[in-house]
Amino acid sequence: MDLKLRYQLTVIGENKRKKVMSNPTDEKQTRAHVFISGKVQGVGYRYSTMNTAKKLGLNGWVRNLADSRVEAVFEGAPEVVEEMIQWCHTGPTAAIVKDVQVEYSQVEGNEGFKIRKN
Repeated sequence: MDLKLRYQLTVIGENKRKKVMSNPTDEKQTRAHVFISGKVQGVGYRYSTMNTAKKLGLNGWVRNLADSRVEAVFEGAPEVVEEMIQWCHTGPTAAIVKDVQVEYSQVEGNEGFKIRKN
């Protein structure tokens, strides 16, 4: 049996955090395929996306597209994926996001989060 484990941050006390392993089969997982348009290339959008997704414990990838958009896939718990999508509407401080399009589908089992080449 192949069980994948992920880390979940649990707040303990006021400003202390403890990493707790949880089994992703314990909760429903979702996949969001996201296309972000506006001034989103050349402003650190991919790196900020990767860092934010990793902090949230999401799996997936992000890349620039030839048409000046950024494409990303986020896999994880539905509420965390939604939090990441909300972040995409703003992105890093230098970005000017005009539109975020989202398509939901079955999880494909990405492991970790990375920047893909075009």
